[in-house]
Amino acid sequence: MTRSMTAFARQQNNQTEGTLVWEIRSVNHRYLEPHLRLPDTFRALEGPLRDRLRKTLQRGKVECSLRFHPSDQSSNQLNVDLGLAAQVRDAAQQITELLVNPAPLDALELLRWPGVLQQTELDMTALHKSALTLFDSALDELINNRHREGRELALLINQRLDAIAVIVIQVRARLPEILAKQRLNILNRLEDAKVSLDPNRLEQEMVLLAQKADVDEELDRLDTHITEVRRVLTQQDASGRRLDFLMQELNREANTLSSKSIVAETTQCAVELKVLIEQMREQIQNIE
Repeated sequence: MTRSMTAFARQQNNQTEGTLVWEIRSVNHRYLEPHLRLPDTFRALEGPLRDRLRKTLQRGKVECSLRFHPSDQSSNQLNVDLGLAAQVRDAAQQITELLVNPAPLDALELLRWPGVLQQTELDMTALHKSALTLFDSALDELINNRHREGRELALLINQRLDAIAVIVIQVRARLPEILAKQRLNILNRLEDAKVSLDPNRLEQEMVLLAQKADVDEELDRLDTHITEVRRVLTQQDASGRRLDFLMQELNREANTLSSKSIVAETTQCAVELKVLIEQMREQIQNIE
């Protein structure tokens, strides 16, 4: 199934600790080029994320961005270590007994003691697991979007292939007429110039002309390439590079057809072929 390299996906998950948001963007590229943007507390996920990308995608520049917004409950809740606070208080009272006119113990000073006041720590193990699960969902969405756009690209390419097939049929059907017309033109020019040729020599020249103008082989190869492009479009694996090669081969046959042209009609057909092939080539640049 044809897949485009251009797609976008977004997945969001709201939980007690906060909100996770994944955004994945991909555009066409010759190879797979992943770029990850992660908060510092999620850097440990880079390896597993790259493994997931390599197993599911083969080409494209892929930008993956993770955002984490802690909930008010998880970011603002404070805990007091009462045991540690009691130890600090008892130690302060012992010191107070040694002093003359000691200052009263300040509760705020007690809270400032390292470790007495603690902010709730997030369960990063659970958050990492949730982030990976959410990434898988975003990646599935991205692939589905690639498939959907790929189907549209395949439809456009098949339309161009249909037009090329029609041109091939038209040129093949007109070949006998074209050669007969060219033969008559040569005879008329000889008659106008009052030049006579030996019939055998004239026939040899006509055979050579027919051989030079014979494009049956090129037309057959165009038919073969059309069939191959249609087959590749239905493959499950990445097909962009193969399709790009086939566009080069189609263009080669169109150039040969143009060089062998002896009338304006076949020249025009060759030009139309090149236009259609270039339109397909532009679309294929977006296929994985």
